[in-house]
Amino acid sequence: MSDRGEIKITHPDALEVEIASGAMTRLAGVSESLAGSTGIHLAIATVPPGRCSMTHYHTNCESAIYVERGNGLFLTGADLEVSNPISAGDFIYVPAGAPHQPVNTTDDEDLVLIVARNTAVEIVVDMPSAGRQDC
Repeated sequence: MSDRGEIKITHPDALEVEIASGAMTRLAGVSESLAGSTGIHLAIATVPPGRCSMTHYHTNCESAIYVERGNGLFLTGADLEVSNPISAGDFIYVPAGAPHQPVNTTDDEDLVLIVARNTAVEIVVDMPSAGRQDC
């Protein structure tokens, strides 16, 4: 049997707090610093009721997102002109370089997203003047 590295398990009390984007917070469970990963990153992102992330894009990775809980909009397009309704159970694919902004449209429930990326360390470009500014 070949040595393929050590399996790492991250328990909920040891998640890595990542930089917030607007009102959205992220907690990583698989990251370079937690697991020594080199080609994948997995986190839980939470957007509080009535709030949103900052509009942004990732220059060096694709993202796969699963909507675990809540309802909202996923704004996309060069000028964030496309408004996609999202709810629990939806899967979202975001190619590298695609501007996007998750928005929680509820008054009483967090929008919870499971986010996977195909790089251990993402490069994010914020677009503070694009997208929704009222959340």
